[in-house]
Amino acid sequence: MSTTWIIVALLLGFIIVFQIAKASEYVSILKGEEKTRKDNNRINAFLLLVFLVVGLFGVWYCNEKLKGKILPPETSDHGEKIDTMIWITLAITFFVFVVTQILLFWFSYKYQEREGQKAYYYPHNNKLEVIWTVIPAITLTVLVGFGLFYWFQITGEAPKDAQVIEVTGSQFKWEFRYPGKDGKLGKKYYKNINEEKSNPLGQIWEDPDNRDDKVVNGEVHVVVNKPVKFIIGSKDVIHDVGLAHFRLKMDAVPGMPTTMWFTPKYTTKEMRAKYGENFNYEISCDQMCGQGHYGMRGVIVVETEAEHRVWLAQKQSQYDIAHASSTPANGSGSPADSTSNSKPTALLNK
Repeated sequence: MSTTWIIVALLLGFIIVFQIAKASEYVSILKGEEKTRKDNNRINAFLLLVFLVVGLFGVWYCNEKLKGKILPPETSDHGEKIDTMIWITLAITFFVFVVTQILLFWFSYKYQEREGQKAYYYPHNNKLEVIWTVIPAITLTVLVGFGLFYWFQITGEAPKDAQVIEVTGSQFKWEFRYPGKDGKLGKKYYKNINEEKSNPLGQIWEDPDNRDDKVVNGEVHVVVNKPVKFIIGSKDVIHDVGLAHFRLKMDAVPGMPTTMWFTPKYTTKEMRAKYGENFNYEISCDQMCGQGHYGMRGVIVVETEAEHRVWLAQKQSQYDIAHASSTPANGSGSPADSTSNSKPTALLNK
């Protein structure tokens, strides 16, 4: 029903505009083309001035209403730097926007067509050309320089005590792998990927480092005030790890691991106390990856070191899950590696 009324309203609007245009045409014929054109120029010049005032007021009003609502709160050390850079960029561009729009609309009003007024021909000025070329170039160079500086920090080497987590995207979910007590992630081989044999990431079971790695779907836990390094990959198409609250994003590319690191500043509990019980840190896919792209979301839980140890201790290693059926009932002996692929043996020596 609402669609019908919208169509009707659009048709009526078109008819009204068409009738006004026809009426204006008849008036111009009666008054004379020259006088009508001058009257229209005068009206347009005044409307441009009105548009300038109303437009600037609208910009101010939208800023006041949406202040603090456009971006989620930043919650990482890198996020502080990114936000600072964003606000500096917005301040510079806003200043340029206001100055140029005032000049544009004021000149349109001031230099409207008048009797006895002739347009001044001003083809070129070297000094002006240099000024409006050099100043923007220097400004943009500084902004790009800051951006590159922060980018190399985010993608550079993480601190030695950083928590290491592997993030793997696939249509349309996230999987996270944690190293065991040895702090090392075991090797993997894409041909070993086998959901039916509980090897979703293609881990090489002959690699001892894989024996204590733990795989979790959809939810990743990190420790507050401790650097965390994400090693990012994909099993199918290009995805993108988007961390809006931490102001970070990084492509997940098949066959080409990428990395980024950050330090979360507030636990999930602290953020819920401040912003409500429905608050969650989110990991989203920021790269169109197929029909189910919109639902490719996960949750990041930021917790204390003690809470994280308890949570991780409750998780079973993926090796044990994959070999549960071949483990003797009495618990003695070592599980058979019947699910492993003979191909990756050479990879273990790399």
